[in-house]
Amino acid sequence: EKVCQLQLENSMLKPNIEANEKKDILNIPSENVALKQQQDIPKPNDEQKAIPAGLEAMQQVKDNEIEKQQIADDEKKQDNNNYTYPAINFDMFYSASKLLNTFIGHICYVNNIDYSTFDGGQFICFGSYDTKVHVWEVGTNEQVQLFEEHSDRVSCVKFSPYHYYNYHRHIICSSSYDKTFRFWDIKDNRQLKIFREHKRWISGIEFSSFNGGRYLCSGSGDKTIRLCDVGTSKLLHIFNGHESDICCLDISPLQSNSNNNHIGVIGGNGYTICSGSNDKTIRVWDIETAKQLTLFKGHKKFVNSVKYGSNESANIILSGSTDKSVRLWDIRSNAQIQTFNGHTKNVTCAEYSPFVVNNKEASASSNVICSGSHDRTIRFWDIRSNKNALHMIKEEKIEDNGITCLKFVPVKKKEKNCGCNFNLYYGSANGYIRIWG
Repeated sequence: EKVCQLQLENSMLKPNIEANEKKDILNIPSENVALKQQQDIPKPNDEQKAIPAGLEAMQQVKDNEIEKQQIADDEKKQDNNNYTYPAINFDMFYSASKLLNTFIGHICYVNNIDYSTFDGGQFICFGSYDTKVHVWEVGTNEQVQLFEEHSDRVSCVKFSPYHYYNYHRHIICSSSYDKTFRFWDIKDNRQLKIFREHKRWISGIEFSSFNGGRYLCSGSGDKTIRLCDVGTSKLLHIFNGHESDICCLDISPLQSNSNNNHIGVIGGNGYTICSGSNDKTIRVWDIETAKQLTLFKGHKKFVNSVKYGSNESANIILSGSTDKSVRLWDIRSNAQIQTFNGHTKNVTCAEYSPFVVNNKEASASSNVICSGSHDRTIRFWDIRSNKNALHMIKEEKIEDNGITCLKFVPVKKKEKNCGCNFNLYYGSANGYIRIWG
């Protein structure tokens, strides 16, 4: 809205400048007439000379304001995990993509990668079995922070939307096998808070898509999911029902363009949590009541990854399992709707991609998913067909020892490589993070 207002003011200035220029041209007499009437033409004083220059200066100021506001809006969109980017033709990615770079920081299994932008830069954070949490700047390929206080393996890391939206602070949260999740201040290089709610290792964490990320859910080897208020540090709910360790979880996407949904006690009326477990099931929970809504059975081994889609896929859960399969589940019909087979080892991670394939509609939503496996491949699938994978990325380095996590990261316009707006970051079992784009 601010950009539109600035552009309107700018457009109102332009006619004044053009009118003055036209007036100056019309007032230029012929050379002879000018010589004859030279003494009769009053010279403009300093104030009159300053009018066109002043208008041009005002226009330049408006142009600068518009540019700054557009940059701020772009950064806000990238910071907001709920922002949905336009779908991109998959052909543009796979036809020209290649290995671009490698981050070397961890010495063993990378569990999770997250992404954010602030202060004009792009950053990723990742955690590993080496108990460390790293923060790297994407543009410079340099580590900017390292947190080492966890006493056991780090299972998950996330940038905190709550602290950014409310205090403009750059905070990350990490969970660990040491039974804690902790908040870290990136700029001050210190630990802010530590939560000790679980009785066993914590497998994953996720911030709420609503209320500016005020709520954080965590899954654990104690078979429970816990929901905490980040603002007050209070435990709100405990979700019970799984019969074995919880391996993964996700929170349903934002239902509107507003981050301030204050319906219900928590503010999450209509929102759900999905979780995958070593009990081979996927369960869906109501955030307000902590009641189990749906139970999905189908996987034959541990469920390692669960993800909600966005837009038309908001009611579809994507899962990956130790049984080597990738599956889709419809919450509305309480049924499995698709199975993708092809991996030859455990599927460790699965993600909705920003890509679209074989769709003539320019505004079509993504219909491509991808999965990573210990078989050292990343495979892309068309959600409308369970036939062979659309494309496969195979690790070039044998020592990588398998794909462990995936993250699509928006690319700044000046850094685009193949006309695609995203690069794919993936972690490996040996600690490397590689960038494909």
